[in-house]
Amino acid sequence: MRMVDLIAKKRNGMKLSEAEIKFVIENYMAETIPDYQLSALMMAVYFQGMDQEETAFLTKYMVESGDTIDLSAINGHKVDKHSTGGVGDKTTFIVGPLVAAAGIPVAKMSGRGLGHTGGTIDKLESIPGFKVELTNEQFIENVNKYKLAVVGQTGNLAPADKQLYALRDVTATVNSIPLIASSIMSKKIASGADSIVLDVKTGSGAFMKTLEDSRKLAEEMVTIGKQLKRNTVAIISDMNQPLGYEIGNANEVKEAVKVLQGENVEDLRVLALELAAHMTILAGIYPDYDKAVHELSRLIDNGEALQAFKNFVEAQNGDISVIENLDKLPSAAYHISVKAEAEGYVHEMDAESVGIAAMHLGAGRARKDDKINHGVGITLHKKIADIVKEGDTLATLHTDTNSNDDIIKLIQNAYTIKEQVIQKNTMIYDVIK
Repeated sequence: MRMVDLIAKKRNGMKLSEAEIKFVIENYMAETIPDYQLSALMMAVYFQGMDQEETAFLTKYMVESGDTIDLSAINGHKVDKHSTGGVGDKTTFIVGPLVAAAGIPVAKMSGRGLGHTGGTIDKLESIPGFKVELTNEQFIENVNKYKLAVVGQTGNLAPADKQLYALRDVTATVNSIPLIASSIMSKKIASGADSIVLDVKTGSGAFMKTLEDSRKLAEEMVTIGKQLKRNTVAIISDMNQPLGYEIGNANEVKEAVKVLQGENVEDLRVLALELAAHMTILAGIYPDYDKAVHELSRLIDNGEALQAFKNFVEAQNGDISVIENLDKLPSAAYHISVKAEAEGYVHEMDAESVGIAAMHLGAGRARKDDKINHGVGITLHKKIADIVKEGDTLATLHTDTNSNDDIIKLIQNAYTIKEQVIQKNTMIYDVIK
């Protein structure tokens, strides 16, 4: 078997066999296939695509390129949740405790933020003392005892994915649905869960900007999951504006806790209940969607989900006094209002620009080695369909510097305000099973 023949085969739009895909991954990892040949194959895939079977085989051999997590010592049906990334996405802090309170184990490995999307691990570290590194024994013990643990990504999970992604990043082949789908699913499958719920974002703040592309990606990942014997459901959710009203690390923890306390942050609560409902259905706890949403809402209203969050934080050395008094979370030195320069109704928000603004404040990273400032961020006061008068506060910047003119302008330009009344955005566009 020769790599040049496989490149030509895919270039001509033909299907690669399982043996051929295995050959590519194994030999690339053994460094007997050079970068320039794999780059050529990735470009051929970019233009010619892969069918669902090819994508499943690619995912399988990326999983097998490294370690897989054995969760068999955890009692019960393990369900994982993954988001494709967005702005203000703090659903893990609501969904995890909710599902745990329903009795389902959630053993989750999460990443750090890069660019305009925030990282779950960075947000958890805004809680004083919180440990994101646990031994495997501690991780399993916490999940068995409290039904929830979240740690940073460890071990050698899907190393082929890391190497392929680095190559795609410098060869303009990132935006290929088969390659995106196999990248995401290889890490999720290697993480050991029995079932997977995917939150596929669509819109201005998402990786996939159009509903059509988001649906293709969701369908591709659900198919991969099923072919690799993982029950998988994908929710397509809106990211044409940030989720909730808070962006930033401590800010987002604070807002998630408020939802667990019963505050109705509408879009955030709706999405969290949607994701949690499908997780509980996959685990066989509730028979149908309506029953799941009803019971999960009850777990918020009676405080059991909040208690599950406190148990989780305390078990990972976090200071739960900040959960009981949210003012003790890290905060910024200055709080600067961003004023509206027009009046009417908010028609559009560039969610990506809002995320970039938060990153420039220090809430995110432009480069992997940038340090995070847990106290800075943005509070939104106006979202799509809200009425705005000239001079109204659109957002508040929480910042440790009093020179923020460029960021203020970035936020102002992220809003499109028009005279006509407009409806609120749809939160859930589709469910792919």
